[in-house]
Amino acid sequence: MAGRLEGKKIAILVTDGFEYVELVLPREALDDAGAQTSIVSPKDGQVRSWNFTDWGERLKVDVPLVKAREADFDALLLPGGVINPDLLRIDDTAVALVRAFFDAGKPVAAICHGPWTIINAGAAKGRRMTSWPSLIADLKNAGADWVDQEVVVDGNLVTSRKPDDIPAFNEAMIMLFAGQLATAR
Repeated sequence: MAGRLEGKKIAILVTDGFEYVELVLPREALDDAGAQTSIVSPKDGQVRSWNFTDWGERLKVDVPLVKAREADFDALLLPGGVINPDLLRIDDTAVALVRAFFDAGKPVAAICHGPWTIINAGAAKGRRMTSWPSLIADLKNAGADWVDQEVVVDGNLVTSRKPDDIPAFNEAMIMLFAGQLATAR
């Protein structure tokens, strides 16, 4: 996959409580494919991960959310964890950034609880999506067609359920971000 995303700039929107492997492993795959990844956050300095059952490592924030613009990036990654997307979905600036990616037709990848922010951005309706099972009712109530698959691509959106799905998620995300998947809706 090396070089497939050369020159692409990817925003990774998170705050404290993102699931560590759902950021780090997709980010490594994006970096290995030649992308330039940036952690965007409403938090200053660093964000703290969640590592399955307890707090984990801290990662450096590259771009403060208040300075982030959809126009500066080619695609968006929304890692999960429970705390992270629950906080982001009530942050008006975070929701507006997610909405801007969808309004611009740019590719978005979300895993686990990441789709919560997509719901609040008003971008789930009419989409075929997957997520962590606790989001089934939320996604259906938002007008999405929820399916139990390791990875689902719907137009410019790719979603996955959980950390076990990361290999398939990474492959589909890179193909979508590289423009190698049909993105017609």
